[in-house]
Amino acid sequence: MGITKKEAFSEEQNRMADFAKALAHPARIAILQYMIRQKECICGQLVDELDISQSTISQHLRELKRVGLIKGEINPPKVKYCVNPEVWKQAQDSIGGLFGMFSPKSDCDCDC
Repeated sequence: MGITKKEAFSEEQNRMADFAKALAHPARIAILQYMIRQKECICGQLVDELDISQSTISQHLRELKRVGLIKGEINPPKVKYCVNPEVWKQAQDSIGGLFGMFSPKSDCDCDC
């Protein structure tokens, strides 16, 4: 039996792809920007701020939480969310490292 697509790549490459996927929607970027400014929030605040339905916000929060970029604390009847600083740093280092591998100042022989 062949290997799955994820198994063909390193753990670091898979983790970077997960971060990129989580960041690949403008609503998720807006959610993260709001959380960074506010330090913490509940889903209802995001609904009011972004004018997106609660169910859609919840789906985006689930994806951000899946990769660990945010964390939630249950405080019945609400869940309070904030950026996970440790994982945020990992994402910065990982994605920043990719962009640091090539500098536009580098010599490029193509005429494109």
